[in-house]
Amino acid sequence: MLLVFGATGQVAQELRKHAPHAAFLGRAAADLSDPQGCAEAIRASGVTAVINAAAYTAVDRAEDEEALATTINGTAPGAMARAAAALGLPFVHISSDYVFDGSGHHAWSPHDPTSPLGAYGRSKLVGEQAVQAAGGRYGILRTSWVFSAHGQNFVKTMLRLSETRDRLQVVEDQIGGPTAAGDIAQAVLVMAEALGQDRDKSGIYHFAGGPDVSWAEFARAIFRLAGRDVEVTGIPAVEYPTPARRPGNSRMNCAETETVFGLHRPNWHDSLAQVMRDLEKAERQ
Repeated sequence: MLLVFGATGQVAQELRKHAPHAAFLGRAAADLSDPQGCAEAIRASGVTAVINAAAYTAVDRAEDEEALATTINGTAPGAMARAAAALGLPFVHISSDYVFDGSGHHAWSPHDPTSPLGAYGRSKLVGEQAVQAAGGRYGILRTSWVFSAHGQNFVKTMLRLSETRDRLQVVEDQIGGPTAAGDIAQAVLVMAEALGQDRDKSGIYHFAGGPDVSWAEFARAIFRLAGRDVEVTGIPAVEYPTPARRPGNSRMNCAETETVFGLHRPNWHDSLAQVMRDLEKAERQ
């Protein structure tokens, strides 16, 4: 049996579709601001694998709440990983492209030096380091630009704005791979099963949708698929200031993930079409 931390987040909701018999722990059952409580939940669960799909994701607010973000994204995953290691359980943890500084134009390798730009990225890096230090069988999956039919994300924001506006300015000098939560859910399930069979597959891996695009290009694709006539003007990130700095280059080298787990980089165009269908279905219900 599989134990999943997270119940309402984008990936957790997709995991419910692909692993309906898993045990899901929401905040009421396992609050990540209480790391030892999360570890105890693993020890009491009797499961065969653990996936952490919960996180502090408020990137801008993290600048003012770094201690809390670090507890949730750093200390808690470390406590989970140690509990899983003590029981010999595979532990899969989702991380982020924000552990890099976003410089250059190359696709980041799992082995490239990390250098987060802000509090959120620092908190995720603390989590990665704690999971590695736990000494168990683990998989850290770094991903980027997550979208789905659930929660708050770029796709839903663009669709909402297009209801009242026919012109939008969107950042064009940040480049990355939009990644559907459904694709991430399937990937972490594959990783958990493989790690259960082969401890040597433990490590950090990258998984992001392709091809790489700018936010402005992604927005145009969303509007084309939705059939909405919205003019998108690309702007530099400096014209859209936010409390937290975002990486300019979020390109991810996913070759090792394909080699080790057979997970191909998903085409985000196909995944976006599925998300649009999910949103339309939800509107009809």
